[in-house]
This record gives sequence, C-alpha cells and structure tokens, in this order.
Amino acid sequence: MLRTGTEFSPLARKIGIFSSSAVVALQLLYGVALYIGFRQLESESQPIADPIFTFLEVLIILMMPIMVLLMASVNAWAEAQKKLLSLVSLLFMTMAASTTCTVHFLILTLSRQAEFSTLPDVALLFSFSWPSIAYSLDILAWDFFFALSMLFAASVFSGGKLARWVRALMMISGILALAGLAGVATGDMQLRNIGIVGYLLVFLIVAALIGILFYRTKPVVRVA
Repeated sequence: MLRTGTEFSPLARKIGIFSSSAVVALQLLYGVALYIGFRQLESESQPIADPIFTFLEVLIILMMPIMVLLMASVNAWAEAQKKLLSLVSLLFMTMAASTTCTVHFLILTLSRQAEFSTLPDVALLFSFSWPSIAYSLDILAWDFFFALSMLFAASVFSGGKLARWVRALMMISGILALAGLAGVATGDMQLRNIGIVGYLLVFLIVAALIGILFYRTKPVVRVA
C-alpha cells in the first residue's frame, strides 16, 4: 500500500509499528494482571491489593507515552486533507496521557507518604472508590479525552478493508468509553465497565490492526 499526500516516512512507520506492538503487549499484560487482581478479592467492595495494584499503576504510566507515540504515527500516516482531524486526536490523547499519568504517579508516591496516608479523608483524594479526586480525574482522562481521541482519529481511516475495520473499531472504542460516563451521571460505577471494554478490549484490537496497517504501508522516501 502506497500513501499519497502524506508524510509517512520510514521513521514514522518504524515508530508506528513499535508503538502499536508495545501497546498491545502492555494492554495484554494489564488485562492479565487485572484479572489476577480481581480473582484475589474476597468481595467486590475490596480494592486490588499490592503488589498487583502497584504493578497496574506502573503499567499505565509506561503505556500512556507509547499511546501518544501511536497517535503521532497516525497523524503522520493521515492524508493531508485529514491531518487536522488526526492532530486533534493526538492532542486529546496527549491530554488523556498527561491527566492519567499525573493521577497514577501521585497515587504511587504521595498517597504512600505518612503525611498523606494518615489524613482522615485520604480516600477522598487518592482512592478509586467513588467519589474521589483521583477517580474523577481518571474518568476524565479515559472516558472523555481518550474517547474524543478515538472519535477524531476514526475519521482518518478510509479506503481498504483493513482501514475500514480500524475506523469502525475506533468509533466503537470511543463510543463505549463515552458511555462509561453514565457511571458518573447515575452514581453507579458498575456502568463504568462499559468504558473499560472500550479502552481496554476494543482498543487493544485497534492497536493491533493499526500495526498491521502500518506494516503493509510503503513509507514515503524523499530524495534531497
């Protein structure tokens, strides 16, 4: 496949293939760790305990910059007339990454310091039980910024069958992530699981398909 009207250079192709592969690997690892963490709970009201919890936090912090790289590669792959859409998608993914990395880094560091852990209302700051500041910001990152990133990026993909699959699944991923906001609207955080399906399961497939698409795409080599 040869792209026309694009800046999809060999470097952009390499970064795209690497980032898509890394996202898939980290998402799979996250899913397995999350499953193990849930299996260890004695009741649904309990939070996931260490060391699984810490491992999940570190995975998110590692994964988000790579997801930004992936969307930067999508921006390079996009045809000239659609680059505004892919750029907006990249910006929203950057906002999602910045927000959620901040949240999880604070939880990994400050929440474990005695000055914070002994506060009477520390759960309102750092817990993932609704309501809390950390939980609210994480919902903003994943159910809003990530969702918008997917919906804008979906418009970039067209043409062949593989690109149409990426487009359709990106739209599904974004819509499901937005639907997770129903948990906030109703106060029922079980509804947030709809969003988790969008940005964990469906996006994993999206990342894999984008990697295949980039692998099949012939980069543009410019001769000076």
